[in-house]
Order: sequence, then C-alpha cells, then structure tokens
Amino acid sequence: MEWTPAPVDTSSVRLPPNIQKLVERLAENAHDRWAARRMSEGWRYGPSRSDDLLTHPCLVPYPDLPEQEKDYDRELATETIKAVLTLGYRIVPPAD
Repeated sequence: MEWTPAPVDTSSVRLPPNIQKLVERLAENAHDRWAARRMSEGWRYGPSRSDDLLTHPCLVPYPDLPEQEKDYDRELATETIKAVLTLGYRIVPPAD
C-alpha cells in the first residue's frame, strides 16, 4: 500500500503568545491520555523501555518528563491548535 501523508498546511499560522498556556495544558493532557492507555494495557514505569516487560521511562507525571519528551507533546498540541485555526475555527479564551 502506498500512502502519502497530507497534514493540514499550518505554515502560515502564527500563534499569539497568550496561547502558550493552552499549548502546555493540551500537551499535558496528551501525555496523560497516552500514559493512561499504556497503564490500562499493563505498562508501568521502568528505567528503560521494554516491550517484553511492559516498562517505559516516560510513565511519569508530565512535570517529571525530560524536556525533549515535553517538546514532542507541545509540538503535537501546537500543530493541533494551528490546524483548528487553519480550518476556520476560532479559539476563544475563557473570561478571567
């Protein structure tokens, strides 16, 4: 099967600085969802990843992740927000 990924082109979208709090919250949520799914499948924390032992070093709370892992989740959150905006939706911040 041949397949060429075609993500939404978000290259022209610039997120305002005030959206960073949303990016961080969505990144944390993405990590929590991933971790919850893994844990429900029997995975647990371990110092190294083992598909045989079902251990993974990233099964820790989001604040305890290495920055490189947080950046992965932040990129996913950022690109999702940019895709939402590119598709014509608006994000309205809650009233303070």
